[in-house]
Amino acid sequence: MGKTTKFAVGVLVILLLGVFLIAKGLESNMHKLEALEMTDVDLAGIADGTYVGSYKLFPVSVVVEVAIEDHELAGIRIIEHRHGRGKAAEAVVDRVLKAQALQVDSVSGATYSSLVILKAIDHALAGAQPQ
Repeated sequence: MGKTTKFAVGVLVILLLGVFLIAKGLESNMHKLEALEMTDVDLAGIADGTYVGSYKLFPVSVVVEVAIEDHELAGIRIIEHRHGRGKAAEAVVDRVLKAQALQVDSVSGATYSSLVILKAIDHALAGAQPQ
């Protein structure tokens, strides 16, 4: 086997190992997300206003702005969503607004991003809770 072939095989092995480690990390992060519980937020205790929350778990990060009016979720704006291919997950916002709760189904095919968005909303509302 020549030097070029050995080098190519070495690079391939390193690439495959990297892909394996990334896949294992993503799987571990997915389990962390699935284990997270969303806060059962009492909207009656939250003053009108706009609250910002964020959440990050590789490879997804989200920053949201949550508007409360008359003790209801009036709007949720995604300020930043780094997601790779998880754009469809943003539809989870409509589900939250309709249900007026965080206990909604994630978007099929975009579960990971959906859960990160939900957790960012959760963080915004948790910061709005009276201490």
